[in-house]
Amino acid sequence: MTETATDPRWDVLDPAVRPKDPTQYLRAAVQWHFGEETGSKFWLERAKELDFDPLTSIHCYDDLRRFPNIVDDLRDVPVEDLIPRGYGPNPPAPRVFESGGTTGAPKRIILMTDWLESALDRMEQGPQFSGRPPSNILVAMPTGPHKAGSLYDYIAERQNFTKFSIDIDPRWVKKLISRGETEQVRAYVEHVLDQIEHVLISQNVGMLVTTPPLLLACARRPSLVELINAKIDLITWGGAHMTLDQRFELERVSFPKARFLSRYSSALILEGSRQRSGTSLDEEIVYDPGSPVVTFLVVDPTTGEPVPYGQRGQVVMNHVSKGMFLPNNLERDTAIRVPGPPGQIGDSVSAPQPVETFGGEEVIEGIY
Repeated sequence: MTETATDPRWDVLDPAVRPKDPTQYLRAAVQWHFGEETGSKFWLERAKELDFDPLTSIHCYDDLRRFPNIVDDLRDVPVEDLIPRGYGPNPPAPRVFESGGTTGAPKRIILMTDWLESALDRMEQGPQFSGRPPSNILVAMPTGPHKAGSLYDYIAERQNFTKFSIDIDPRWVKKLISRGETEQVRAYVEHVLDQIEHVLISQNVGMLVTTPPLLLACARRPSLVELINAKIDLITWGGAHMTLDQRFELERVSFPKARFLSRYSSALILEGSRQRSGTSLDEEIVYDPGSPVVTFLVVDPTTGEPVPYGQRGQVVMNHVSKGMFLPNNLERDTAIRVPGPPGQIGDSVSAPQPVETFGGEEVIEGIY
């Protein structure tokens, strides 16, 4: 480990510890990402194009709005350029994940090993695993370059259960949808359901991780309804959006024996936001981000100003950690702006849904 990495100035950036002082944390992160010895090649080069000096001009989270939205650069930038120099001349190899390609070519992000381990710790301590005896999991979600399904490999190894997965190519489905090939889309979904059914028939599985479109498709196949009700006690969903009516139908009618959990996420915030506890079936789920590492702001997309609480606007996401710095990312989702719990920086959100077009591209959600 290098002298830079062990400098006590950076202790506050330890991803295993949620910071107590958000302002101190933000200032340390900015010093890290824009310092010549510690910053990444990507940000040190981009800083030369800014009309302000991050080292002297960023004092609070509102100041992150001064940064341009750089996430489109993540489609092409070499991932080596994203690794902060502070990890040393021979940094640990990052895990590379990609977005779903909903708005065009996928964007790539990196999870440094220290962030990955802390993210897994938080998953194990969260409602999905905490207090629940380990059971085998079927992940009916994209894996491969997608973080949403791939992280369960690490959890399975930690907790010594078996993870089953299936072949899903969400980008192919989106291409079919964009070409209007609805029959091919239906055929592909049936192909995915066949795989889910085969695992559930032949294996012991207690948890299902999937997306709303696939869960709705499962609910239309009687044999899968029977299998899920007989075997699954926890359904975790995410990766796409679910209406209030769909949620009620799935939880009360189709799969009443299972407990449901959801996460609202984007590849570009590196971890999901948990649903707030205590939500009834006739209420929209509220999602609280992991502030101050991940923060949300819900804005009017025309003016960039926050909308009133209770109003719908477009979601701006910030990720500020030792491994990555992704500020002021105007996401392709709108959501209802909700006050965060005490101590949280920024907004919470409810009822997220995709915009129709984003960056000049039609938004196609597909099955993920």
